[in-house]
Amino acid sequence: MQKTPGTPFFPFFAAMNDRKYNSGARREGGDRRPDGEGFRKPAGGPRKTGGSRYSTPKPKQSALIIGRQPLIEALQAGKPLERIFMLRGASGDIIPQIRALAEAQQIPINQVPAEKLNSFTAANHQGVIALTTEINYLDLQDVISQVVDGGQVPLFLLLDGITDVRNIGAIARSAVCCGAQAIIIPDKGIAALNEEAMKSSAGALEKISICRVNSLLKAIDTLHLNGITVMGSEMEATEPLYNLDWTIPTAIIMGSEDKGIYPALRKATDKLFCIPMSRQFESLNVSVAAGIILYEALKQRMAIAP
Repeated sequence: MQKTPGTPFFPFFAAMNDRKYNSGARREGGDRRPDGEGFRKPAGGPRKTGGSRYSTPKPKQSALIIGRQPLIEALQAGKPLERIFMLRGASGDIIPQIRALAEAQQIPINQVPAEKLNSFTAANHQGVIALTTEINYLDLQDVISQVVDGGQVPLFLLLDGITDVRNIGAIARSAVCCGAQAIIIPDKGIAALNEEAMKSSAGALEKISICRVNSLLKAIDTLHLNGITVMGSEMEATEPLYNLDWTIPTAIIMGSEDKGIYPALRKATDKLFCIPMSRQFESLNVSVAAGIILYEALKQRMAIAP
């Protein structure tokens, strides 16, 4: 995608921030909520949204916390951790404490064989290694509340089964350029948001809210409870994306290029759509597809901005 300077969009986004969503706005196709219910501000407190359990390239030594006591100290200090690798069958007085602190902070623990731990370091790891992160993961309900209270119309992305960190970085870049406020990722089956992802995003992953959840299905439930329509991009769908209304509160599911959207998630969507192509081909790159969809949303929202 051609790099688009951020400055020209600023007046538009300022206008969108001043625009409150009209609950009588048009909804198209498959909306599961009753007519007239509209978009409402979320009620109640934050919802917990989970941790992470997925594979990652070998990190740099500086990104590792090695050993039980250093890990306990990092957990007690609230240091941001991507996940913890723990020797399968690990025992000892400190292990339950590590588990309890990790659970309280929604940090996933991967049970792995010794060979996996040894591949990270030759040092005495004592059966535990933690991977640090530069990402500050946020609670989904908190993000929805912040977006709505700021007078914005939600535009979120849900990423399902995307295992290439460069694709995630490129998607984040397009999302920021097109005014999306959040990216929702599952706690497993997706690439780690590591240094390579940060580099691919050109800093965009630091400019957009990232919500890590233990279930995308539960995340969809949360979105629906907050009046947000969930749409899925599928090659087999017959409805072209430009026929849909992207000015309403929307979350877009992007599946992997080879498997598409997980069937249970597909059933939970309000509408499936496709990107029209001039000739039949296997598929678009997922980051390219996300960019096309996000730009359509931006175009429609710019057209109605004050």
